[in-house]
Amino acid sequence: MPLKLSFGRLLTAGLLAGLIAGLLAGGFAYLAGEPRIDAAIAIEEQNTLAHGEAHGGEELVSRDTQKNVGLILATTLYGIAVGGFLATAYTLLRRRLHTSSDTRAALGLAAAALTGIVLVPFLKYPPNPPAIGDPATINQRTWSYLAVLVLGLVAIWAGVLAARTQTPEWRRATAGVLAFAVVVAIAYLLLPTINEVPDTFPPVLLWKFRIASLGTQAILWTALGLAFAGLLHRLATTSTTSAATTTHQPADA
Repeated sequence: MPLKLSFGRLLTAGLLAGLIAGLLAGGFAYLAGEPRIDAAIAIEEQNTLAHGEAHGGEELVSRDTQKNVGLILATTLYGIAVGGFLATAYTLLRRRLHTSSDTRAALGLAAAALTGIVLVPFLKYPPNPPAIGDPATINQRTWSYLAVLVLGLVAIWAGVLAARTQTPEWRRATAGVLAFAVVVAIAYLLLPTINEVPDTFPPVLLWKFRIASLGTQAILWTALGLAFAGLLHRLATTSTTSAATTTHQPADA
């Protein structure tokens, strides 16, 4: 049976799970991503000097502060935000999920979010390190990314609806994958292709940065799903124990 808890307790569990996930993702990003960002910044500074341009002026926030404080703070706040998002989605969609396991429901929602919010946009518009990107196209890139993100969630929704129209398990899986793939393919065809990576930028550095970025998101959503599922299990155990204690408590004489 689905766990029956108030939204406040579910939201608290989601926020706590997001805090844990954000800290873990921040630690990975610091170890795997920051060295690539430093290397990309060094390339950008070299290119600036080579073209005889002046340095960009005094930084509002130093690079050391960005790397040692800002990164962990950003991933933690982001983790808390998406933790609240996951708890809200769980509250709204729990009764529509065809599973009696709260753990499976929590992990399924986290996996769906990872696929729609992270993987689909990543394959179309992979992230780029500093020194890549034309400032004149920032609005186009922003709107295109938001569009593919929304369409990624639409693809997940289409896959779920298509799967529910079939009965045998293999047909459910096939219909869901096909519907998801069709929506993603249409989105990729309709949205513009953006490639502003200079030919001189080291390809190894580029892909190491992109893999680090993907790894950070994968760790965040995986840890979020596992932590949220674990907290739900703990809440279920606590609620069951409390209910049993109340039931067996002797009445006053």
